[in-house]
Amino acid sequence: MASHIVGYPRMGPKRELKFALESFWDGKSSAEDLEKVATDLRSSIWKQMSGAGIKYIPSNTFAYYDQVLDTTAMLGAVPSRYNWNGGEIGFDTYFSMARGNASVPAMEMTKWFDTNYHFIVPELGPDTKFSYASHKAVNEYKEAKALGVNTVPVLVGPVSYLLLSKPAKGVEKSFSTLSLLGKVLPVYKEVIAELKAAGASWIQFDEPTLVKDLESHQLQAFTEAYSELESTLSGLNVLIETYFADVPAEAYKTLTSLKCVTGFGFDLVRGSKTLDLIKSGFPSGKYLFAGVVDGRNIWANDLVGSLETLAALEGIVGKDKLVVSTSCSLLHTAVDLVNETKLDKELKSWLAFAAQKVVEVNALAKALAGQKDEAFFSANAEAQASRKNSPRVTNEAVQKAATALRASDHRRATNVSARLDAQQKKLNLPILPTTTIGSFPQTMDLRRVRREYKAKKISEDEYIKAIKEEISKVVKLQEELDIDVLVHGEPERNDMVEYFGEQLSGFAFTVNGWVQSYGSRCVKPPIIYGDVSRPKAMTVFWSSMAQSMTARPMKGMLTGPVTILNWSFVRNDQPRFETCYQIALAIKDEVEDLEKAGINVIQIDEAALREGLPLRKSEHAFYLDWAVHSFRITNCGVQDTTQIHTHMCYSNFNDIIHSIIDMDADVITIENSRSDEKLLSVFREGVKYGAGIGPGVYDIHSPRIPSTEEIADRINKMLAVLETNILWVNPDCGLKTRKYGEVKPALTNMVAAAKLLRTELASAK
Repeated sequence: MASHIVGYPRMGPKRELKFALESFWDGKSSAEDLEKVATDLRSSIWKQMSGAGIKYIPSNTFAYYDQVLDTTAMLGAVPSRYNWNGGEIGFDTYFSMARGNASVPAMEMTKWFDTNYHFIVPELGPDTKFSYASHKAVNEYKEAKALGVNTVPVLVGPVSYLLLSKPAKGVEKSFSTLSLLGKVLPVYKEVIAELKAAGASWIQFDEPTLVKDLESHQLQAFTEAYSELESTLSGLNVLIETYFADVPAEAYKTLTSLKCVTGFGFDLVRGSKTLDLIKSGFPSGKYLFAGVVDGRNIWANDLVGSLETLAALEGIVGKDKLVVSTSCSLLHTAVDLVNETKLDKELKSWLAFAAQKVVEVNALAKALAGQKDEAFFSANAEAQASRKNSPRVTNEAVQKAATALRASDHRRATNVSARLDAQQKKLNLPILPTTTIGSFPQTMDLRRVRREYKAKKISEDEYIKAIKEEISKVVKLQEELDIDVLVHGEPERNDMVEYFGEQLSGFAFTVNGWVQSYGSRCVKPPIIYGDVSRPKAMTVFWSSMAQSMTARPMKGMLTGPVTILNWSFVRNDQPRFETCYQIALAIKDEVEDLEKAGINVIQIDEAALREGLPLRKSEHAFYLDWAVHSFRITNCGVQDTTQIHTHMCYSNFNDIIHSIIDMDADVITIENSRSDEKLLSVFREGVKYGAGIGPGVYDIHSPRIPSTEEIADRINKMLAVLETNILWVNPDCGLKTRKYGEVKPALTNMVAAAKLLRTELASAK
């Protein structure tokens, strides 16, 4: 019985790639140094999987930024603003597309389906020229082969690539990127031919868009694409991999009818309904890559349950055609549980990170082949029983309180218009008020202070003194810049979710459980293993301290329940909405304590609300109902004069704008600049928004500093569709990843632009 891994984490067990990338970007190391780190990591990954007995080992899943950008480079689809003149695409062009440079902005970045991973969105048009411009897929295959590992090269499939693209700036929004299929396929043919010549026997095409609601012409594109590639693929075994959800019946029919395909990969963890489709008919003689080991969570597999599923599938497809696989790439989980030294033994027994999931996949494959490791299965069964019966998982009082929430919709008593009037009387803000999203640059000194405090190398008094000095510096800077509503900069926080999870019951934390979010950005998701409650106040001390340093309004900064949920590894033994309601109650307690402490502006970030939207439209309403309800629970008890902000970033919000309005926040700040001001189109189309709104005026994920004129131009575009009295001026997102040398001039220009337009608006009256 064979085993397969869809993809593997690329950052390294101790974030080796992150540090190599940042050193290269800062000019402290060479391209050769970066490539050496990457080569060593790839070698380690391939040898690990080979040593674990995995038969189908992926290559070309290692990206310096993301796999879609790798495909853009492979196709030579570089926007003209980057002045690429042909030839093999190097780091300069590649990273300029991802991060921008001193003269041009980056390409748009958005979420990869419903994960916290991001990708760079291809910009295409009728005049886009495609050419084979990156040989990475072939080079990595050869690299693994030289190590004695015969891999399965992985490519983002041509149809999914085009469906994930957008019309370039200046191209009609109605332009169909799928119309370029005939232009990209010749490049795919070149890549396939080279892989075949290099000795590849299998090739994997990732076509995850097949799990979405596709129209008939989009499904037809899959038939056309793989029919066109059929002769080139002759002699190769072809796997088409899908993941993250059920494959709809029509898509399943289209997919399993493709003649040149040898095997089909399905997510049987999040796509349980796909099992019914397989049972009702699977093409004879084809391989089924059964994704029964969860690639998106960190819980140990229920091996007995998975074995039952696999045994049933074996009866349908045949023993020699069933391959045990992960549900998706392991990119979305942490690397190796071995590196966790602080988790207690019981909790650790409940978990499996990427390295352990590789072992689980192989153990299931061997068990199906009659070589069951009885000791391994017995230990797994004990851990499953331990987790189910552990008293640390359940808190009856919390469950009772969360259940009672369903009796009300938790709306504030007064409408937003009346609340904004009451808040303005108290806050006395100018038109086009300026603010930032929350965090300020996290310097090396600041990180050192937090690290030393955690390691007990400095006392609590020394820690408080250092953080107070940092807050004071950030407050003074904002006053000097003349920003209207201030933030304390979040110097006490390494991560917006981790910080809160550390102070809530029902959460556990890792030492090295890092997961890539984009580029070099890694997050360490908390593990929600039990019922959630707030033992004591979490932010009141720091927010009150910051407010005492200024007469200007100081925002209390919280992370919302939906974002905490979506950016954590969530328990899988109860519905997600039940856990979310528990978190909402904990945040509600914190909001009310901040208000009592005199904080008049409280921001409850819901950066990940859109991210959690199910991939199928039929499931949207249920999710949005409980997600929006959870947000309202957090602030339904505050006074009219307390201004509630929320923040969202890096997703397509246009399709959920009515749910955003239903959140009933007083002010929303939202990503806008990097997505070509896509957000503004909903207001041009007539959606009425009466609350305060701050579409971001510049992209903080790029080191580029926008001019005053550029920001003023963006604000003018906003004023064309939004009322002056509701518009706020702010960056796209928090500033923690930037340097002060970038932040100061950018914010200076942002405030100058707001003042310039205030003057123009006043003179126009």
